[in-house]
Amino acid sequence: MATTAIWDVTDRLDRVIDYATNPQKTENLDFSSPGFQGLQNVLAYTQQDAKTEKQFYVTGINCDPATACQQMNRTKLQFQKTGSILAFHGYQAFVPGEATPETAHAIGVKLAQELWGDRFEVVVSTHLDKEHLHNHFVLNSVSFMDGKRYYDNNTTYALMRKTSDRLCREHSLSVIENPKRGKAKHYAEWKAEQENKPTWRGLIREDVDKAVATSMTFTQFITALRNQSYEVKTGVKYMAVRPPGKERFVRLKTLGDDYTEEAIKQRILQNQNPKRPLPLPEPKRKRCTLKGSFKTARKITGLEALYFHYLYKMGILPRKRASSKRTHFLLREDLRHLEEITAQTKLLCTHHISSKEQLFTYQSTVKQEMSVLYADRKSLYNQIRRCKDEEQVSVYKEQITTLSKKLSQFRKEVKLCTGILSRSGEMQEKLSRIKQEEIEQRKEEKTYEQRSRRSGSNRQFKS
Repeated sequence: MATTAIWDVTDRLDRVIDYATNPQKTENLDFSSPGFQGLQNVLAYTQQDAKTEKQFYVTGINCDPATACQQMNRTKLQFQKTGSILAFHGYQAFVPGEATPETAHAIGVKLAQELWGDRFEVVVSTHLDKEHLHNHFVLNSVSFMDGKRYYDNNTTYALMRKTSDRLCREHSLSVIENPKRGKAKHYAEWKAEQENKPTWRGLIREDVDKAVATSMTFTQFITALRNQSYEVKTGVKYMAVRPPGKERFVRLKTLGDDYTEEAIKQRILQNQNPKRPLPLPEPKRKRCTLKGSFKTARKITGLEALYFHYLYKMGILPRKRASSKRTHFLLREDLRHLEEITAQTKLLCTHHISSKEQLFTYQSTVKQEMSVLYADRKSLYNQIRRCKDEEQVSVYKEQITTLSKKLSQFRKEVKLCTGILSRSGEMQEKLSRIKQEEIEQRKEEKTYEQRSRRSGSNRQFKS
């Protein structure tokens, strides 16, 4: 079974200098200029020795892989088409253990020859660095035959997939008989889901599912979302929501087939008895013994207090806290960074760092110690070069290993310090936003209570 994909490679910088004004002077072109960097980068990546076993599985069609970038760019310059899309990057992946490197590469070369071999320059490389073998195709966007551009659309992609399936069958490999249609996930979202970390789009899905489960009508669904601090845009072509703290609206249809407006309405119709969230159990009270007194206890302030308060609002501290309040969207999104936030909290508490000045001082001290350790390790390397006693060399190597471990730990601490400096400001901003929302919510609740009392007293007066 082989999966396929293709996307364009574009130049994000200014367009290249128009060499086409004098196309005969192309012998000494500087192809390292920024205008061609996008094409060079993708060619360099697809031909890495570590991925292809010393270039053994790299084949050029209508070009030499060693000079493919120059040849492709000369084609562009010849037909005066150097702007916009530089190339197309194709992909073909096989099931782990199903194909050998030779078979995978042979299929890739045949695929490229059938689809593009008569008009375009293509580099085919088979990567072996992953559990699944996969081919990369770098296709010049301009034809060397007639100078016409390659257009990637649904028809050309369908032909690519159909040809790939046929070649797989010819080599006794499985194919996807009924591929599911749908929009591919962003890599960051896919990776986060693989690691069981929350994503902000995943959080929206959870909140939408919760709103659907507790609604009997579409109006109740919209109200439920607004009660979760969402802004809801209705009466437009595509229903959209904006989570609290986010700048842009998200169309619900982009979250999946089950989240289009029609699909949500169908899901609500199936709710004969809407599910109500179960009440959380009362937190158990525990007895604790305090050593010393409250007067002599060290008060947590500054950065330490900020991190503890943030973890409390996230619902992480205390560990077995059962809160009836739902964690705010802005804080739920940070659950993906929980490991890093926890490490930063431990660093602050271990060294009793409460201010940015103390943090800068600690970071500077660690860097100085690292400089000393680097010098000591360099000295040991020099001694190994001069030493002829094998036993002494092994002693030096053990010392180097010890120093390297210390340096690794120090580097992590320096990185944590840098992270604290940037994250603390974001934490304060999020907490202030949440506090402001809570104040406004309390005002609304108070106003609602006052109106209810007035209406009640008016009814009694009339009666």
